[in-house]
Amino acid sequence: MNEKEIGELRRRLRPDKSNINYIYGCYVNERKEIISQFKESLTMMGEQDAEKFLSLFRKVMTGSIGRNLLDLSFRTQQVVDSDEHRLLMTLRDSALEDENAVQAFFSRVIQSLDLESNSLILLTYNTYDVYYKGKDDVVQEDNSTEQFRYILCAVCPVKETKPSLNYIGRESRFHIQAPGQVVGSPEMGFMFPAFDDRATNIYNALYYTHNVQEGHDDFVDAIFKTEKPMPAMVQRETFQTILGETLEEECSYDVVQAVQDHLTQMIDVHKESKEPEPLTISKRGLRAVLSASGVSDEHVEAFDERFDAEFGVNTELSPQNLVDTKRLEVKAPDVVIQVNPDRSELLQTRIVDGAKCIVIRVSEGIEVNGVAIQIPEENT
Repeated sequence: MNEKEIGELRRRLRPDKSNINYIYGCYVNERKEIISQFKESLTMMGEQDAEKFLSLFRKVMTGSIGRNLLDLSFRTQQVVDSDEHRLLMTLRDSALEDENAVQAFFSRVIQSLDLESNSLILLTYNTYDVYYKGKDDVVQEDNSTEQFRYILCAVCPVKETKPSLNYIGRESRFHIQAPGQVVGSPEMGFMFPAFDDRATNIYNALYYTHNVQEGHDDFVDAIFKTEKPMPAMVQRETFQTILGETLEEECSYDVVQAVQDHLTQMIDVHKESKEPEPLTISKRGLRAVLSASGVSDEHVEAFDERFDAEFGVNTELSPQNLVDTKRLEVKAPDVVIQVNPDRSELLQTRIVDGAKCIVIRVSEGIEVNGVAIQIPEENT
């Protein structure tokens, strides 16, 4: 799925636009015991309550593709005959009216969770009339091509608030408010099936994770039993390790800076183009980046082999997962230097009097612990 397709569905998750009839919920404690379950009519709720529930489902369709939002693919054999795919299809095809399927789903989710607090599992079914889009991207609302039917799941932490001093208007005084239970933003969730090329794709699901360092592998295995892409932060750490170990003596500040600049430029150009398809880079593309950054053919070949071993043959990665476009950090055992990536030329590495040094060119506005300092002029 691309950004336009996700956005097209997300915009429909409003009280006045969605076709959602009911929201199903299962509230469990940290011991995986069910506290309560409910089936609430969205149309019978107050507008504020309905909007709050829908905002949680919208969150499951929000974030960066390849980081928070991941495409999960089922194997052909799973689609033909597997418990996990059959359960998801039953939930969708029954519009969540199959009580046994709903209970089986909640049970699978509960057993997969590693809970530190109470959690609320939300599940809903929605339909969307897919209107025809012309080449100019104008929607023709009198010309529907198909009805996209799908389920959404959101798993949210529920935390107890602390007692607070609140103003009670009718009593004209302040009073201690008792602790309550507050539902937080989803930690994970998904949409099934996928909406690829604005059409139903039962071979894929769109998976959401709030924390890009935590993919919730147990949840993915319990619901999908399929391989999940490597988490974004693990991709970056793996890429950094490969660079350091395969480039060896060529892994200089200038080379690493050049690699970051090339990838950042790719990200910026893609963003400016407003291209809906996610930006990815192949091993061949990374080879070109390394060569353009001054890496020798010998070390490019070493990188090539290590890439296959760590990421897999023919794997394409998101450049956003490989570099931090907002920060350039230089770290030594006792020093950490953060540089604006746009001003990376201010920092250089040199040998001074036989010692390896990091040299930073500065002018005015230098502070140490908030105190403005002056650098003495060189003695003449």
